[in-house]
Amino acid sequence: MISSIFNFTFFSQPDRNPYAPFPATCPDHAIVREASNISDNEKSYIQQRQAVTNKNLITFLNDRANLSNFDAEKFINDYSSEHNITLGLAFSGGGYRAMLCGAGEMLGLDSRYSGAKSNGLGGLLQSATYMSGLSGGSWLVGSVVLNDFISIEDVLNGDINIWNLEDSIINPSGINIFGTVQYYTDIEEAVSAKMDAGFNASITDVWGRALSHQFFPDDNSGENVTWSSIRNLSSFQDHSMPYPIVVANGRTPGSYIINENSTVFEVSPYELGSWDPSLNSFSDVQFLGSYMDNGTPNNSDSCIVNFDNAGFIMGTSSSLFNQFILQLNGTGIPDAIKSVINDILSRVSHAEVDIALYFPNPFRRVETAASINIVLNNTLYLVDGGEDLQNVPYYPLIQPDRKLDIIFAYDNSADTEQSWPNGTSISYTYLRQFSDQGRGTPFPFVPGVDDFLDQGLNQRPTFFGCDAENMTNLLNFHGNPDLNVTDIPLVVQLTNQRFSYNSNTSTFKMSYDDDEVRSMIQNGFEVSSRGNFSDDDNWARCVGCAIIRRSQERLGLEQSEECKECFDQYCWRGGEKGAASATVDLESYTTLASIATSSHSELPEQSSATAEATTTSSTTKKSGGQHRAVITWSIASFFVHALEFMFLF
Repeated sequence: MISSIFNFTFFSQPDRNPYAPFPATCPDHAIVREASNISDNEKSYIQQRQAVTNKNLITFLNDRANLSNFDAEKFINDYSSEHNITLGLAFSGGGYRAMLCGAGEMLGLDSRYSGAKSNGLGGLLQSATYMSGLSGGSWLVGSVVLNDFISIEDVLNGDINIWNLEDSIINPSGINIFGTVQYYTDIEEAVSAKMDAGFNASITDVWGRALSHQFFPDDNSGENVTWSSIRNLSSFQDHSMPYPIVVANGRTPGSYIINENSTVFEVSPYELGSWDPSLNSFSDVQFLGSYMDNGTPNNSDSCIVNFDNAGFIMGTSSSLFNQFILQLNGTGIPDAIKSVINDILSRVSHAEVDIALYFPNPFRRVETAASINIVLNNTLYLVDGGEDLQNVPYYPLIQPDRKLDIIFAYDNSADTEQSWPNGTSISYTYLRQFSDQGRGTPFPFVPGVDDFLDQGLNQRPTFFGCDAENMTNLLNFHGNPDLNVTDIPLVVQLTNQRFSYNSNTSTFKMSYDDDEVRSMIQNGFEVSSRGNFSDDDNWARCVGCAIIRRSQERLGLEQSEECKECFDQYCWRGGEKGAASATVDLESYTTLASIATSSHSELPEQSSATAEATTTSSTTKKSGGQHRAVITWSIASFFVHALEFMFLF
C-alpha cells in the first residue's frame, strides 16, 4: 500500500517495528544545502510566527512590563516592516536538574499559567521567536514541543502523563522485575529492528529509547515519534510555539573537543547541520539515513525516513549519560534484567560510549565543508551538546541570519563543587568567537569565571551587551560589512540559585519523587520571576526595557529614565577590558578596512583551533584530556558510591 505524505511517498510495512527506518521516495527539493542563510521553511515559519509574537509582545509590554509613557502597539507595529523584535530562549544542560529547573523557568514565562501573569513574566514564552535546548535542556524543549507544546502546568496537574521520575530511568518499574524486563525487552526489539534494517546502532539508541518512556505517554513510548513530525503538530502549524532547536557536538572517535575546535550541530524541525566552517551545511532531518554523496542521494528513487526518532535526537544531545547504560551490568541487578541488558549491549557499538552514530553520513563528500574528518567519514559522529563546555545553547541564537535582538538564557549547569553555575558556559561562548570556528558570530563582552563569581553575577540576573555602540571593535573583528553593532543580541543571563529549594542536585541524580519535582519546578519559577518579584518588584519592567533596547538603538531613540535605572541595576558594563581574556587585541580592529572579508583564509592571523583538524595542538589535547578525565572520574566515582543502591527493592 502506498501512502502520500507531502511531496514524497512511502511503502507501509505492517510488520515493521515503529523505531526502524524504512525506504521512501526522495523529495523534490534538495536534501542537503549550504549554510548560506536560514532555510526557506524556517524563513516561512518565522515570518508567520512573528505575526503572533508581535501581538504577544504588545500585550506583554503593556500589561506586564507596564512601561511609562510608552505606546507598545505603535512601537511594535510602526517598525515591524523594518525589523521585528526577535527574542530567543536558551535552556542549558544538566540532566534532570536542568530539565526541572528549566521547566519552572519556562512556566514563569507562560501566559497560559495564571501564576505567571500575576507573579511572573507570563507572555514572554508566547513572545519568543526561537527556543533552544541542550542535553537536559533538550529533554525539556523536546518533551514540551513534541507533546504539542504543552504547558508545564499540564504536567503538574497530571493532564499529561510524562516525567514520572520517582523510579530511576534504568529501573522504571521499581520492585516489579517483570515490568523492568519488559521495558528492556521493548528497547532491545526497537534497537534490533533498526540494525536489522541495515543501520548501525549505538548506546545512544538505547539511551534515547529509555528517555522516550518518560517523555511520551503513548502505548509504544514514542517509538514512532520523529523529530520532523514536529512539522505536523497543530501548535507548529498555527505558529503558536517558538521555533525549537536542540544542540549537539561533532566528535570523531579518538579526538578531543573544546569550545574552539568543536563543530556545533543544531537540529530543528526541518534540518540537522552546522553553521561552522568545518561543515557549513544542513540536511533535511526527515531524510537522515539516506545514502548521500555531495548532497545528492545515491539512489534518486529511494531515500530513507524514520531515522530521526525523537528520542534518538534528544539522546544524542545528552549522550554523556550513555555511561549509565554500560555501568548497569556491573551492579547487583537481578539476573533476568542483566540478561536482557547483555543482549542489547552485545549488538550495539560502545567503543566510544558518548558517540551517537549517524550512518550513513548525510554530509559525505559535501564540497562546502572544511573538515575532512567530517566529509570523508561514512558515519557522522555526534555527542552531547555540552562536551565543549558551552552548556547553554547560545549557538543557534547568535547566528546573524536569525537576527535576534535579545536572548534569555537559563543556566542550570553544575560548574562548582556545590553544583551551581559559575559562568563557564557564557565565557566559553564569548571566547569561541575569536577562533576560526566562531568568527562571524559576534557575542557581547562577558567576564571570565573568577570575575563572574567575584561580582556576584551568579546570584542575580545580568544583562550583557547593553550598549551596542561599545561593541564596535568587536564587530570590526568579525569583518562582516553587512552587520551593525545593533545586530549583536543583548543577553539576559539567569543562573540557577536557591529561592525556596536547594535545586543544585547532582547531574547524575536519576530519580525524583513528586515532592522533589514540584520543588525543583517551583524554585525555577522563582529564578525567572526573581522570587515572585520579592527581590525586585520592577523586574518585569526591566525585562521590557531590555526587550526594546536594540530597536531603540537602531532608531536612535533615547532610553527612558526608568529604563536607564534598570540598566544601571542589571547591566554588566566591564566592556572589552573587563571581559574574559581573549587571544586577540580588539583595539587593532578599529576599521572594517583593516579586515579582509572575502574568505577565512584572508583574515588576519589569530590563535585558533580549526574544527576537528587532523593536527591538534598539545595544549588543546591537554585541556580536552583533563576535562574528559574529570568527567570520567566523576562518573566512575558516582557509580562506585551510588549505583549499587539503585536496584535495592
